[in-house]
Amino acid sequence: MTSNTRTDPGTSPGMRPAGPGRGRRAPVALIVTVLAGLAAVAGGVRALLPALQVEQPTAANKALVQMQDFRDALYYPVQEFLAGRDPYLPQAMLDNWPVRQTFNLYQPYHLVLHMPFGALPYKAGAVAFTLVLLVLTVVLAVMAAIELRRFVPVPVLAGTAVISALLLSSQLGKAQLYLGQINPEIAVATAGALMLRRKHPVWAAVLVGLAWIKPQFGAPLVVFLLVRGSWKVALGGTGIAAAASLPVVGVLISNVGGVGNFIADIRANLDWAEQTTYGAVDSPIAERVDVAAVLFRTTGLLPPMAELLTLVGVMVVACLLVRALDRTGDPGDSVLADLLVGLSITIAVVHQPGDVLVALPAAAGVAGWWWSHRGVRPVWPLPLALLLFAFPFAHLFALDTVLRRLFGEQFALTVDGIAIIAAWLVLVGYLVARVRRTARRGTQQEAVAEA
Repeated sequence: MTSNTRTDPGTSPGMRPAGPGRGRRAPVALIVTVLAGLAAVAGGVRALLPALQVEQPTAANKALVQMQDFRDALYYPVQEFLAGRDPYLPQAMLDNWPVRQTFNLYQPYHLVLHMPFGALPYKAGAVAFTLVLLVLTVVLAVMAAIELRRFVPVPVLAGTAVISALLLSSQLGKAQLYLGQINPEIAVATAGALMLRRKHPVWAAVLVGLAWIKPQFGAPLVVFLLVRGSWKVALGGTGIAAAASLPVVGVLISNVGGVGNFIADIRANLDWAEQTTYGAVDSPIAERVDVAAVLFRTTGLLPPMAELLTLVGVMVVACLLVRALDRTGDPGDSVLADLLVGLSITIAVVHQPGDVLVALPAAAGVAGWWWSHRGVRPVWPLPLALLLFAFPFAHLFALDTVLRRLFGEQFALTVDGIAIIAAWLVLVGYLVARVRRTARRGTQQEAVAEA
């Protein structure tokens, strides 16, 4: 048989000829790109102001929130390391430097990777690091635009401009730069490893190594990569992180006078984390969004081994679903799996609202996939999951003030975690139904083939 379909000269069969509609859309896309780009630039300039205006830390202004994560988790830990001591020892950090929080168990190579910022005068280091975070925020927006482009014909430049503008005006986007957090680094690394694991496994492994800066990102990411068959990426990235950290560990052991003393410092660090109001699972003020912490904040209950049980439960459910989705080979199932991975990492173990940035590119991809399938009835739970995912980004100061007035401070501190966990539950429910439908179709097709 011959096809009656005709194509214009110079147009491949898979391409649509340019028509009046497409011609009209080009100026609109340009206008949107320019306006969103200007908004993103304005947001970026505003995001730099906290670093430009930050005060030199002293014992008198330790309570200052502005750039506190840069101060407590990067600058002074590097200073302590350069002074020939061990920044993992909590009491030493509190005694030697004007910090409010102690140095958590970041990978040791964190001290060398960020030394260019920690070795500068404080204000210069804060500005330089914030500029890097700003660039990484835009990189994250580029990744999200690329994922969106897989399913809807939105130009990457326009998508990047719009997503950058939204991200830099959102609560979570602004908070990363205001506090000087390293989350944009880890978000780019984690999401990038998922995006590149098949086509560019070497780069994906490098990004896994970077994601290991915070073990609560690196460890679950490696588990998911192993489950998804990307064992070279998982093990390679873990090897990179270990190889980068071992020399630093050697220096730290030398600084404290032996392996036994270094182990004692690590134990003291863990003990401190269990007691501090900033990170403990039963803290009434820490903005944690993992299941165990949100359970305590909403019910007052903390069952024995709650953190371990929720970690295992979330990971097992997510691993089973991700494995089933990957078997289909469908691009839509792949990006749905990536979103589930990002949300699962965030709620399975100790995390704060800003850590959900790791799921942003996948969420953009799922939004594009949903839009291209919006006429299909079973897809309706996805916009609900995406709205819940977006809530922490929209939790601006004005909304926070209203929430505190209506429902109290505890609810305002917990609502982001509730929204992220609810997004995970809705997504899991949708994916369970999707996997079952796929399995039924496969069974029916096998029955037809046998008949």
